[in-house]
Amino acid sequence: MQRKKEQGFTLIELLIVMSIIIIIVTIALPNITRYKRQGNETSAVGSLRAIVTAQLQYAQTYPANGYACSLSALGGEKGATPTPAAAGLLPADLSSGNKAGYTFAITNCSKVTVNNQDQITGYEITGVPQAIGKTGDRGFCSDDNQQIKVDPKGATSCTQPLQ
Repeated sequence: MQRKKEQGFTLIELLIVMSIIIIIVTIALPNITRYKRQGNETSAVGSLRAIVTAQLQYAQTYPANGYACSLSALGGEKGATPTPAAAGLLPADLSSGNKAGYTFAITNCSKVTVNNQDQITGYEITGVPQAIGKTGDRGFCSDDNQQIKVDPKGATSCTQPLQ
């Protein structure tokens, strides 16, 4: 009696291969999300630096206004004439306040009145994860001293210098 030559895989072989794939995915998935959070945090630090730089440029360009007290004042439409309300110093995604899983804001503006015009003399920039533990773990802050500080809990109580 001649045996037929078997073609294809047996059910056991397929189950073994699927089990191996499932084990690899369960090991790799947490690492992938951790790398994504780290990437978002790196992007957030870069975004904070970009906002600080834009603030310095804004203060030089519009000395009567001082610093900007909103991200929209630092942003503006591409190709439009820059004004104090839309200086065109930040890209649209960052001036909207959301980028790479983080939410950014300019808060705690301090102002003085010079010649009947308000001049912003101080500010604080905050960058917090949109979902702590998913889009990022730490919160970041900076101010008119241009030093970036960290809140390890993901909020805006930044006390530790960025290292």
